Amino acid sequence: MPKSTKKSAARKAGIKKKTVAKKSAAKQASAKKKNGTKKSAREKTALMPTAATSAMPIMIGQPAPDFTLLNDEGQLVSLADFRGQKVVLYFYPEDDTPGCTKEACSFRDGLSELHDRGAVVLGVSADSIASHVKFKRKFHLNFPLLSDVDKTAINAYDVWQEKMRFGRKYMGIARTTFIIDEAGRIAKIFPKVRVDDHLEEVLAAL
Repeated sequence: MPKSTKKSAARKAGIKKKTVAKKSAAKQASAKKKNGTKKSAREKTALMPTAATSAMPIMIGQPAPDFTLLNDEGQLVSLADFRGQKVVLYFYPEDDTPGCTKEACSFRDGLSELHDRGAVVLGVSADSIASHVKFKRKFHLNFPLLSDVDKTAINAYDVWQEKMRFGRKYMGIARTTFIIDEAGRIAKIFPKVRVDDHLEEVLAAL
């Protein structure tokens, strides 16, 4: 074979090898990028906040889940502190909103009647202590508001639930009241509370 022909064949072979190598490198880079994207997506998903997990549904007659939370004065309050007394434990969505204000004010106005029946009132939401302080001062509330920003008690009492507003689903506190007896057991549950006449319902149950 002439030298010129051999050189031409060698050049063609070299070009072919380089082309194959480039394609292989490009393929590996593409695969690496794709895997990196998947990993990044997984990492982002792992870092995304998730809805707090709820406990088993609370049943009448079972021991009330204990908790320790900060009140509106920055003091630690435990449910166990009230053993020997009846406790009206109510969970509400948010400070200084129409329904929550009406509910709080009804408990404020009926507190002496509740005390006559041997009961204390504890309000719980995920609002901060500062928010509770403003709410309590604005409406002269006369019972403790507990701050559960980590949703410890909210989850323990299974009130962090899916809700719907204006056709939009979201997670939030389902307005719920629990009456806990002197022995620390659940005596009555009011799910999905309607604030109108709720005080009368609670007084009748006590």
